[in-house]
Amino acid sequence: MTTAQHKIGSGFGARSTADDVLQGIDLSGRLAIVTGGYSGLGLETTRALTKAGAHVVVPARRRAVAEQALADLDRVEVDELDLGDLESVRAFADRFLASGRTIDIVIDNAGIMACPETRVGPGWEAQFATNHLGHYALVNRLWPAIQPGGARVVSVSSGGHHLSGIRWDDLHWRQGYDKWQAYGQAKTANVLFAVHLDKLGREHGVRAFSLHPGGILTPLQRHLAQEEMIERGWIDETGAPVDPDAFKTPQQGAATQVWAATSPQLDGMGGVYCEDCDIAEPAPTDGARGGVKDWAIDPEQAARLWDVSAEITGVNAFASGS
Repeated sequence: MTTAQHKIGSGFGARSTADDVLQGIDLSGRLAIVTGGYSGLGLETTRALTKAGAHVVVPARRRAVAEQALADLDRVEVDELDLGDLESVRAFADRFLASGRTIDIVIDNAGIMACPETRVGPGWEAQFATNHLGHYALVNRLWPAIQPGGARVVSVSSGGHHLSGIRWDDLHWRQGYDKWQAYGQAKTANVLFAVHLDKLGREHGVRAFSLHPGGILTPLQRHLAQEEMIERGWIDETGAPVDPDAFKTPQQGAATQVWAATSPQLDGMGGVYCEDCDIAEPAPTDGARGGVKDWAIDPEQAARLWDVSAEITGVNAFASGS
């Protein structure tokens, strides 16, 4: 399989911050939607985008918490959205579309990781439903407002996509649940979503990207017991990182998604998976960390997942007659 997954020498790296990649970029007059843009990497993403002049809409499941977290930022508005509830997704999109505004940037940042087995909607596995299906439905419902000729959609994945491809025979883990493999499937889905959205959107001038933000200790770890994080070698008994150099700060962790959303270095490109503020290389075959797995950028699997997602959610902005 030929691939565009090769570094372009962006000049940035693992320790670059969101502010670093926005140096010299004026986002005045641009509108961005950042799901989960009030906590962890999302908060730093919102902060950086507004600092560069963008107006940011933050859809939030916990609206009051979001309003408090974002109270000191200008050019931010908060609305309600539960990605695990497709009716909530529809309602948010309808409210936004009724405003008559256009969207320049969508960053699908919100997500859950390694949660206990949880069912949402009609029995969907929560990580696949929240991390993938909710964002799939959101972008498709917002499509009429996504600005042709320059908009970007950024799907925040993870190196966790190495843990599992798509389990086509059991998407919702009804035949035994593994929280880490379920997370891996959801993160693979985030990459495949960007691959196919870019294929569909490029004729309209809309490009899509996915990325691994890096290892960062944020509220994403809320479902992990301290003992498990100690066992994995992430933190010690006091809660401090065992190896501080192994983790990025939230400002560094937000950099790659901000770079993918705004960098002129990516003009004319799309459908690629990024890490450390550059396009990622294919994953090493020796099992070493980093890079993107073949199963996550396979265009046939991406098209298949799109069709399955459309069937599951009943939403497809690109279907004939839509």
